Amino acid sequence: MTEQPIRADKSFGQHFLHEAGVIDNILRFAAPLEGRHIIEIGAGPGALTRALLTADIASLHAIEIDPRMVPGLEALAASAAGKMTVIHQDALGMDSTALCPAPRAVVANLPYNVATPLLVGWLHAIHAQGADAFERLTLMFQKEVAERIAAKPGGKEYGRLSVLAQWLCKVEYGFDIAPECFTPPPKITSAVIRLTPYPAPAYPADRNVLEKLLAAGFNQRRKMLRSALKSALPHPEADLEKAGIDPTRRAETLSVEEWCRLATGIA
Repeated sequence: MTEQPIRADKSFGQHFLHEAGVIDNILRFAAPLEGRHIIEIGAGPGALTRALLTADIASLHAIEIDPRMVPGLEALAASAAGKMTVIHQDALGMDSTALCPAPRAVVANLPYNVATPLLVGWLHAIHAQGADAFERLTLMFQKEVAERIAAKPGGKEYGRLSVLAQWLCKVEYGFDIAPECFTPPPKITSAVIRLTPYPAPAYPADRNVLEKLLAAGFNQRRKMLRSALKSALPHPEADLEKAGIDPTRRAETLSVEEWCRLATGIA
């Protein structure tokens, strides 16, 4: 009897990538992989996993929360000459940097329902460790999330995640992936981006202060900054003017450098 494929589970945000050409594009975009310790989140049935194992990597740590996927991944690991480790665990809250030595990189088709919190956790690790945390992260998101991460000031896509990611990393938008490349096809287009951590943040700033400002500013992005930042600044109008920022501007118009200058001025 032919073994039936495992169905995707909506509770895990699963959409299994199966298109070989797209997988090849991801590997090219993630390069160089040689000699790197690779972390894959949501390995699932292992299509991307198998491709990663064909590269001359140092090791592969495949993290998968769905117990149905573990036997197949462990079978892959058994034939990988000791290069692959399967971790049956929720990636949220894990310290990925403790899994393997540097140079390490993340290559992953992220489950949609945890993609953003995973990225924020990795950005916090990059802030703490700099480029020692990860050499790069090549990640698949919903297209609209990828656009937010890579967005420039002035548009509706630009927000908290844009500033935090671009403060700590060089962000490059790679390519879109059509729904039919997945099983089951999602209702949205996906996209791959690459984040390469800077040795140190692009501009000096206290991360906690910066994130507080970003939360206040973008939660009320239609308001002028002098109103939107009332909960985050002791003296909003004066603090903004001290930082050389017109208090009548709105959050989405400030560059990463301006947000950091404001955060530094009140820290």
